[in-house]
Amino acid sequence: MSRRDGFLQWPLLFCLPLLTLITLTCGCRKQAEEGPPPGPPEVAYLEVKTEAVVLKKELPGRTSPYLVAEIRPQASGIIRKRLFTEGSDVKAGDVLYEIDAESYIAAHDNAEAAVLAAKADQATAVAANKQAEAALVAAEAARNRAEANAEPLRLRAQRYYELLASKAVSQQDFDDVASALKQAEAGIESADAAVVSAKADIRRAEAAILAAEAAVAYAEAGLKTAVINLSYTKITAPISGRIGRSAVTTGALVTAHQPVPLATIQQLDPIYVDVPQATAELLQLHRRLRDGRLTRNGSTTNTATLLLEDDTVYSEPGTVKFRDVTVDPTTGSFFLRLVFPNPQSILLPGMFVRGVIDEGVNEQAILVPQQAVNRGSSGETTVLLVAADNTVRSQSIRVDRAVGNRWMVSDGLKPGDRVIVEGRQRIRPGSAVSPVPFVDPSAAQH
Repeated sequence: MSRRDGFLQWPLLFCLPLLTLITLTCGCRKQAEEGPPPGPPEVAYLEVKTEAVVLKKELPGRTSPYLVAEIRPQASGIIRKRLFTEGSDVKAGDVLYEIDAESYIAAHDNAEAAVLAAKADQATAVAANKQAEAALVAAEAARNRAEANAEPLRLRAQRYYELLASKAVSQQDFDDVASALKQAEAGIESADAAVVSAKADIRRAEAAILAAEAAVAYAEAGLKTAVINLSYTKITAPISGRIGRSAVTTGALVTAHQPVPLATIQQLDPIYVDVPQATAELLQLHRRLRDGRLTRNGSTTNTATLLLEDDTVYSEPGTVKFRDVTVDPTTGSFFLRLVFPNPQSILLPGMFVRGVIDEGVNEQAILVPQQAVNRGSSGETTVLLVAADNTVRSQSIRVDRAVGNRWMVSDGLKPGDRVIVEGRQRIRPGSAVSPVPFVDPSAAQH
């Protein structure tokens, strides 16, 4: 060994024990600072319980008027006046437009004259009938007198004929009686002809009366038509509601029953909300009711609420009016019609809204906070449970719907399960935990 090598080894031999001492001293100090190893992480859990929950279904839809009336003229002519303000409320019976009525007034007057003429002809026919009846009475009276005069002559002619054989009366006396009887019978025949003629006159008079009555009825029908046509010159509102813009101005020519409406009136209080519902959802609802998993709540079965486009709740409650009986084959859905009061005209036709209807009550619903549920990339839904030995276990569940800020679980959980709500980031399945009950901040505020 050279003197240089020996000189270099002496510092190394001196520094090595010193470095060892420093290392041991630092290690003991670090161990004293850290203390004993930590225990299992603390997690907050919620014990699963069943509760009764009113299930609601939110369905998108649009508003539509309760009543709609398109105003069309029923008479042709020139618009002389428009008597409403566009966008204002009108009442049923209010006059909206006036059409030039001169030609309709003339037709009305002509129809009135026709009625008067027909009634005059009717009066003439009635008078002729009375005259014919009087003639018949007179003819029958004359016939009765002729018959009364002829009867004694018949008896005398019979007696004279019997006495003529015994020469008790002369031939001349017999001939005189026979001649008188012949004249009396001729008078009877003449009276009979007068009766027949009078009866024929009565029949003709009665026919004339019937014709006159028909003419009167026809004329009166014409007058009624003229009155109706004249009334059509004042176009009135058939319903109460809000009227839109006018499609015509004063001076415009309109025709009866034209395809283009003059204006449209819409009744907005109450107002309809039409929402579609899938038939699959309806079948699922019926199945739950049949299986007893859902019961009808009599007080809320037909009630509905409304969410406006800005997510605010409409102040007026509504009702389910009816369910459509036809399914749209292109969408597989049918329409529900809801009715809502609209006294302040907040709802306008065509607005997008969401109707919320009560389906029923789930008496054994299981609800967990949404923050306790994990959704995997492949679509599976899981929660972390605290097992009996305070270890973590992953549990697959099936989520039915959201109820507020909680999920309603239809499968995978049972009463008594402890679902981890807070502290999930520091644990994994199989690890030990220190469980404490979860305190809902929103419940604590109430």
